[in-house]
Amino acid sequence: MASRLNPYIGFAGTARQAMEFYESVFGGTLTLNTFAEFGTPDSPDADKIMHGMLETDNGFTLMGADTPAGMEHNAGDNIAVSLSGDDADELRGYWEKLSDGGTVSLPLEKQMWGDEFGMCVDQFGIPWMVNISQPQA
Repeated sequence: MASRLNPYIGFAGTARQAMEFYESVFGGTLTLNTFAEFGTPDSPDADKIMHGMLETDNGFTLMGADTPAGMEHNAGDNIAVSLSGDDADELRGYWEKLSDGGTVSLPLEKQMWGDEFGMCVDQFGIPWMVNISQPQA
């Protein structure tokens, strides 16, 4: 899979409704996964969306998720740029350059869903998320 760059929007408990709305606007295929599906079935966020992705026939990709309890959600500051794919060297290179001079909020490392993932804010104040897909067993 080639690397992709797309917006990633954080929601205050309305990710499912918002992503379904965007699907009705743009069409395409919507995939929604809850926090429970990714290993936290007993959390207060269990039924909330941990990751949603809409891929359209026009080539648009929009991702979104609910902000977990305990994390701040500020409307207007709730969007980041997502870089994802399976070319680990390419994506790690982007990560190094984006995080250099910025602030790493989550180091690029293996996560509970099996991929490498990290979050940073670059030197210009833009939030980035990098996800390196791992081969499926």
